[in-house]
Amino acid sequence: MNIAMMPESLVHVPCDTLVIGHFENESISDTAVAELDQALAGQITTLLSTQPSCVEYGKTTVIYTLNQIVPKSVLLLGLGKKQKITNDRIRALSAIALKAARQIRSTTLATTIYAHDNGQDCVAAAQAIVEGIILGNYQFNQYKSNTANSDTIEKVLIVQHDTSLTLELGNAEIEKSIIIGKSVNFARDLVNHPANYMTPSRMAEEASFLAEQYGMDLSVLEFPDIESLQMNAMLAVAQGSEQPPKLIVLKHMGDVTNNEVIAFVGKGITFDSGGISLKPGEGMQDMKDDMGGGAAVLGAMAAIAQLKLAVNIIAIIPCTENMPSGKALKPGDVITSMDKKTIEIINTDAEGRLILADGVSYARYLGATKIIDLATLTGACVVALGTITSGVLTNNDAWCQQVLDAAEQSGEKMWKLPNHDDYFEQIKSTIADLKNSGGRHAGAITAGLFIAQFAAETPWVHIDIAGTVTTPKDTGYNQAGATGVGVRTLIRLAETLQKR
Repeated sequence: MNIAMMPESLVHVPCDTLVIGHFENESISDTAVAELDQALAGQITTLLSTQPSCVEYGKTTVIYTLNQIVPKSVLLLGLGKKQKITNDRIRALSAIALKAARQIRSTTLATTIYAHDNGQDCVAAAQAIVEGIILGNYQFNQYKSNTANSDTIEKVLIVQHDTSLTLELGNAEIEKSIIIGKSVNFARDLVNHPANYMTPSRMAEEASFLAEQYGMDLSVLEFPDIESLQMNAMLAVAQGSEQPPKLIVLKHMGDVTNNEVIAFVGKGITFDSGGISLKPGEGMQDMKDDMGGGAAVLGAMAAIAQLKLAVNIIAIIPCTENMPSGKALKPGDVITSMDKKTIEIINTDAEGRLILADGVSYARYLGATKIIDLATLTGACVVALGTITSGVLTNNDAWCQQVLDAAEQSGEKMWKLPNHDDYFEQIKSTIADLKNSGGRHAGAITAGLFIAQFAAETPWVHIDIAGTVTTPKDTGYNQAGATGVGVRTLIRLAETLQKR
């Protein structure tokens, strides 16, 4: 898809479909839209007066122009109530508009920069529109033999019909949004691929591609390397699989004058059968998404490197399968982690926290001053927060607030969970230092607190994306399947961490 800006009056934009947005209970105040309405013999005004519901949030109405103006059709996009508009709603609205244009077989789409209030907001709105277009145009068709009927938008024009509102908007701002959108789609691809393709080795190959393409340092630790580091928690999970484990370490050192080093640790279980504590068969096919945290980290690193952000980021992604076999980890086993803590295995399906224990320990070993881990960690988080919001746990409120602020600014919903000392009692073992499951009660919290033991005093935030990593249906800018959750938050966080 080609995206470009065009200074042009709305009646002369060369496109199949021109998108204009309109709020509820408002008259036409934009001079350019009024000119467009006049050229269409008042059709927009008529629609607003006779069908006021057409501007409710997410509603779309197509007006065929019949050669009265250059655009072949105008798509009136309902923006809903003005007081409810946010950049994330704008992001979703642009995807809704794009999908509506695809349904009428448009190949060229033009859009005004709607829902702005002033010059600065106009830039943010335009960037949200571009991100939504990239995300909304996403389709995962790699395994379909016939994609002839997959409608695509080939060109998008951002129409700058009012130069007083677009003085601060340039190609750099548009390019940034394209990079972010494509990086989210890259993470979506990784999660949507089946587990027979997206193995730990394939994850390492994808990281290698990013490193070569965007100039990052890459190390892939193989079994002997992992063993020499005594990452026995990770190896305990891997021992049941025929697929060799990989520990991916990707570095973007964008500010050598800064001693701050941020670690992004992503869970990379490329398939989770539950191990000996086998999951139910129903829905097990979805367990290919258990590397969603690792995918989000790779997607974020792709954008951070392309944007050349002046921050130091180390991405650490422990990758393995969790499979049952004669060699597999068993309930009741006791293992020793990289940092010498002993762990009693209560449930082999609580494996993500084991590989993250060694991943977080390795982040500290490499000198990380702050840590974030992302993981599809617990069904308990899905029960607590559903598929809308990711759960967050921390040992440092100030660091956590920076992450939550980045999430809010990027349009990703997150909620901080409590971490009272009393919860730790649930993961104490009678025969080892820790046990890997504290039971059903407060499961998302106790799982996070398990990982916290390996962060020690290093500021750490855990993000549980078990409920948000995929969606069962098309909604806004998300398609059924992987969402790429976490990518935008990590990118925004990296931006805010740059020295001013």
